[in-house]
Formats: sequence, structure tokens, C-alpha cells
Amino acid sequence: MKKLVLVETSARHVHVSAEDLAILFGEGYELTKKKDLSQPGQFACEERVQVIGPKGSFPAVSILGPTRPATQVELSASDARSIGVAAPCRESGDTAQSGACKLVGPKGEVELAEGVIVAKRHIHCTPEDAEAYGLQDKQVVSVKIESEGRTLTFGDVICRVSPSYALAMHIDTDESNAAFATPGLEGEIIAD
Repeated sequence: MKKLVLVETSARHVHVSAEDLAILFGEGYELTKKKDLSQPGQFACEERVQVIGPKGSFPAVSILGPTRPATQVELSASDARSIGVAAPCRESGDTAQSGACKLVGPKGEVELAEGVIVAKRHIHCTPEDAEAYGLQDKQVVSVKIESEGRTLTFGDVICRVSPSYALAMHIDTDESNAAFATPGLEGEIIAD
């Protein structure tokens, strides 16, 4: 049996804390859901912020909800280099000593001393999916993606298992472009 997983492209985005949301958009402000994302409870917001680095900026980066305990900016490696931010490749939430930037919203600015990362490619899966595929939380696997003229195998894919997830692999725009990925593309999980 092939272990197939939907491959989704995760474009640049920001996760904000409630404290930073209040600074950027005003006290008592609440995020406005634009659309649900594939992971249960996660959604793209109408709100956008400017992300500023030492060499440039992105004027309107999407915020993903709901709010989180700490603000985090996820960029591709190309994005980070283009605005002069040294962003390490990390799992989401691992922001200690990561890249710095400024966020600008309609009501205020937030200077992030750390919080900018290039997200490690990963697979979200439920405990049932993990059991069916013989995967463990934090296990590192490879995923083969077949596409028109750009078939490749991604190594160093971390499995993240939780009952609050839905089965999907997330890659950034650099990786998506390298694989010539299109919506609905599936990859085959290969245990290392």
C-alpha cells in the first residue's frame, strides 16, 4: 500500500499573540475569518500586516488565526533573504534566537527581536493516520512528489501527530516551486 499524503503550499504568513494583535490593530480587536484552512480550527484572516526587514519589506502579509501564545513570522528562505532577515529553518513554535523584523499594522508597530523562521517541511497527521502509515510523532521521513518534469524526493520531513490535525504535508513556496507543485498534488511517504 502506498502511503499518500496531500501536499499543500504554505505561503508567507504571520501568527500573532493577543498582545501584539492589540498593538497592531487596537485594543479589543478580534481577527476576522476569511476562510478555513485544512487544519481544524485554523483560518486565514482578512487582516494583513507589513513585515519589514533590514533590506526590504512585504507590504501585506496574511495573518493566520486564531491568536497564539507568541508572535511568529513564517517566510520561505528566498523571502527572508530578500528582506535581509537571517531566518533559521525550524519547527513552528521554535523561535528562540531566530530572525528579527518589524510588523506594522493600522494602529501600531511591533519590533520582534526573534520570531522569524523558515518552517521545516512537515506532515500533520491524526493518531489514526499515523497508526495506519506506521508513523510516530517527531519521526523523520522522506516524501516523493511526482510532477511534470520536476519529480523529486524531499528528505527531513518531520511527522507531527495530534488528534487536532488533518492529514497533510506542508511545504513553503520555494519547495513548492522546486517540485512544480499544483493544487491537489499528493506525495508518497517513504520511511527513512
